[in-house]
Amino acid sequence: MRTAADFIIENASLVATCAGPAPRRGAAQREITPLHDAVVASHHGVIVYVGPASETAQHLDLHADATRLDARGCTVVPGFVDPHTHVVFAGDRQDELRRRLLGATYEEIAAAGGGIGKTVASTRATSDADLAEATRPRLDEMLAAGTTTCEAKSGYGLTTDSELAQLRAIRQLNRSHAIDIVPTFLGAHDIPREYRSQRNAYVACVIDDMIPRVAAESLAEWCDVFCDTGYFTPEESVAILEAGKRAGLMPRVHADQLATSGGCRVAAAVGARSADHLVCVDEAEADALAAADVCAVLLPCAAFYLKLGRFAPARMLIDRGVPVALATDVNPGGGFSPSMPFAMTLACFGMQMTLEESLIGATLNAAWSLDRADTIGSLEPGKLMDAVILRGGLVELLRVGSPAIRDVIKRGTIVRSTHEDQ
Repeated sequence: MRTAADFIIENASLVATCAGPAPRRGAAQREITPLHDAVVASHHGVIVYVGPASETAQHLDLHADATRLDARGCTVVPGFVDPHTHVVFAGDRQDELRRRLLGATYEEIAAAGGGIGKTVASTRATSDADLAEATRPRLDEMLAAGTTTCEAKSGYGLTTDSELAQLRAIRQLNRSHAIDIVPTFLGAHDIPREYRSQRNAYVACVIDDMIPRVAAESLAEWCDVFCDTGYFTPEESVAILEAGKRAGLMPRVHADQLATSGGCRVAAAVGARSADHLVCVDEAEADALAAADVCAVLLPCAAFYLKLGRFAPARMLIDRGVPVALATDVNPGGGFSPSMPFAMTLACFGMQMTLEESLIGATLNAAWSLDRADTIGSLEPGKLMDAVILRGGLVELLRVGSPAIRDVIKRGTIVRSTHEDQ
């Protein structure tokens, strides 16, 4: 019996399906399950067939008015999944980039009134509607670079009302933008200035006020905490994440970005789905992540723009059996690129990942880190028709600045195209 289809990508030279179980770890992270001379077809936004072009007629009943996308000479990959962003914020910190280029460190900029605290001041003064409008162009940039699903955090309010405003903006954008947005509560991003002499009171505010309010409005799926030197201790992080779990918010952790500070062990202890950054992770902490089935979400763009002088040890993590995902860390201070292909490029040339490992890290493993691997992250029947068409071969993704991305498809609709026939 043939299956109805209303959208088809045909004549592709290569389809990197990334199909198969998630997450990929170890040697399996290189398996992109490629098909040559293949087609990908969908019906009502869900993939119904991925396979040889020669067998299309026997498998598909293509609607007379179906969208037919000619991918001759092109490569098709799953839509990119960006599992760590701070894309919702107000204000501007480009001056910090100039100071960093002159030699100032992350810590020095924060101590001088910059960093997270500066964005907090701007974000607190902005309504949720204005936050959404300020964020929309950033999401447009991410979409143009092939991202079809992203995570978005709060964390630039650090008061209950402002945190809720950020999360409401995320909900508004998720309803109106082509990108699907996964919301994360990050009230534990920093200790706000007004609580610096009473940090216990702020931790209590996050646990007793913010988390219940977020849960009551169903504004977030995840609860995150910045567990690192100068931010939240392992003990504080565990208390916040366990409170989030009791409220139905799944845990994820900013871990070991600035120092080896116990963040990975926190992630393992609370059963977090991801530990993010990991610039300073060591072998023992990597083994703890592997044993606890925690995904390492690596953010090479942040390490690059913050001039940290090192990247997360992706090769070590993969070799020790930790599933690795990639993200952009879009944010006002150190996440200046909206491009998952740029993150992949840095992963390949700065973190010793292969091109295939980086593709899995930007698709299937990233989807798994957001608990979405059953619906996105690969091109296989039953998943959303989220895809990116590349001019030429897969290596075109690594040519920074070249117009590699021809089309972006979301749920079976072409949402971005530079193809003259579209």
